[in-house]
Amino acid sequence: MLSNGGLVAFPTDTLYALGAQAGIEKSVRKVFEAKLRPTDSSLPVLVAEASDLDRVGVEIPQVAWDFASVFWPGPLTLIVSRSDLIPSLVTGYGDTVAVRMPASSVALSIIGKLGEPVVGTSANITGGPDPVDANEVLRQLSGRIDLIVDGGPCLYMGSSTILDVTVSPPKIIRQGVVRREALEDVSPFII
Repeated sequence: MLSNGGLVAFPTDTLYALGAQAGIEKSVRKVFEAKLRPTDSSLPVLVAEASDLDRVGVEIPQVAWDFASVFWPGPLTLIVSRSDLIPSLVTGYGDTVAVRMPASSVALSIIGKLGEPVVGTSANITGGPDPVDANEVLRQLSGRIDLIVDGGPCLYMGSSTILDVTVSPPKIIRQGVVRREALEDVSPFII
């Protein structure tokens, strides 16, 4: 479904994600339409391997690899400089991209079998309730997407922590499941 440009909802470790192949702008546009989300908002990109960070980002600082080695797979999103593989529509027409490797065997299997990075934003109507199970996704997005993979409940009931590693020291953009104290164990200088 994803390789043919379709939209698929699937569980990650935090919430159900609405996925589309990140490198296909037409598919990414469908995500915005399904969610009723403005296109100047960025979408996170999910990868199946930490090494895929080099595919979606450029000039990756060592500190990003340090965080990835400790927290991936898991609920930490890293903001890095965007590579040409990622259409500017994904990043809200900005120069950075938010990247995560979720700790969900279902998500990793889907992304891994596709062999391409996937946009993976919450599978809900913008502003709607968090999609913590397949029934909530169905309630909000029925008829708007192509497939829902029911993988049961998510491991965590909360958002990923977002950390900008394009600045030095790294800056917490959103506090989520991964706490500041855990991040400071990797790099003590965090804003």
